[in-house]
Amino acid sequence: MELDMESMAAAIGVSVPVLRFLLCFVATIPVSFLWRFVPGRLGKHMYAAGSGALLSYLSFGFSSILHFLVPMLLGYASMVLFRSRCGIITFFLGFGYLIGCHVYYMSGDAWKEGGIDATGALMVLTLKVISCAINYNDGLLKEEGLREAQKKNRLTGLPSLIEYFGYCLSCGSHFAGPVYEIKDYLDWSEGKGIWSHSKKGPSPYGATIRALLQVAFCMALYLYLVPHFPLSRFTDPLYQEWGFWRRLGYQYMSGFTARWKYYFIWSISEAAIIISGLGFSGWTESSPPKPRWDRAKNVDILGVELAKSAVELPVVWNIQVSTWLRHYVYERLIQKGKKPGFFQLLATQTVSAVWHGLYPGYIIFFVQSALMIAGSRVIYRWQQALPPTMGLVKKILVFLNFAYTLLVLNYSCVGFMVLSLHETLASYGSVYYIGTILPIVLILLGYIIRPAKPVRSKARKEQ
Repeated sequence: MELDMESMAAAIGVSVPVLRFLLCFVATIPVSFLWRFVPGRLGKHMYAAGSGALLSYLSFGFSSILHFLVPMLLGYASMVLFRSRCGIITFFLGFGYLIGCHVYYMSGDAWKEGGIDATGALMVLTLKVISCAINYNDGLLKEEGLREAQKKNRLTGLPSLIEYFGYCLSCGSHFAGPVYEIKDYLDWSEGKGIWSHSKKGPSPYGATIRALLQVAFCMALYLYLVPHFPLSRFTDPLYQEWGFWRRLGYQYMSGFTARWKYYFIWSISEAAIIISGLGFSGWTESSPPKPRWDRAKNVDILGVELAKSAVELPVVWNIQVSTWLRHYVYERLIQKGKKPGFFQLLATQTVSAVWHGLYPGYIIFFVQSALMIAGSRVIYRWQQALPPTMGLVKKILVFLNFAYTLLVLNYSCVGFMVLSLHETLASYGSVYYIGTILPIVLILLGYIIRPAKPVRSKARKEQ
């Protein structure tokens, strides 16, 4: 069996541990499908927890189960013993343990060299545990003054231990997401709300096939591109001999290539969540109505590659984690009666960086992201302030925002990919730090050039 694994791994150009993980990850699709036929609520929770634990064991070994139990049990204990503070306690305990694992395993180095461990799955699990505790904490608050997301997701009662374990490990979604709320998991398991047994649910098979076709396309394109744009080239003397525009173009292509690996992984998750039924999120208002599968969606590929503004990126990239960061970090840092500013944005991006790991490349990338989004907002404000008579100038600004987003995103994401400080600074310095200087210049210009607010209907708040 080991020899077969080695030959299979060599055939597709990955290590045996990565191949083992991929096989278990793909197995989440039939495992999720079989969940539909498990009888009874207790049976479904036991199946969800047991199948998730088994897939983790087969992927990463027994140690992964122990790692997962630590934040899960800490979170549950805080809900039982310290309900009024369980959200903040679980947040710091969960992130503290995750950071300890990041430091101990230094997974980024292993991933770059073709290895893999349970830290990636622990990242997703940590977000689930924290959101569950915060929602249980919110259950003590009165609905008046709560945001809509808080009202929808708050827990008035403590989930049982088997419900909680089922939520954390269900469908193998802790491998790569998507993150979802425990209220949705419980309604899905118990046939309530949009999953009510009295209502005829949509067939998941068409959407699952679409997701699987997306899996095949993303994998094929990634395997074709990756030999042509290796990350090792950023420290290659040949790269330094190229001209500015060629180096900038290589940065774009290396970022473009790397993204298809994530599209491939998230498409597998999407297929698993859809076929289980959990991915269903309601019906469209069209005639006839069509099912929506937004809960399973973690990326909008065209939305990322053709983003007109950097502000749009959190809405289309790693969608469920971005939603988690908005609900559990960004919005909770906004003081009542005040508008969010750069502090909330920077704090949210810093939490995201720490969640990914403590490599310099991650920290630099997410600080860069905050600058990138702030700079894009400046261009958007200028664009919106123009009167209708200046339509051509407005279109030029729209194009400039698109070009700015394309340039700064692919410049910034090199740090996310290479991780080390030396390689990150080498790649940024090779294009004269243009992706750092440009956002800072725009932010400073935003303080100098302050256009009058246009009189118009509801503006897009996220901009």
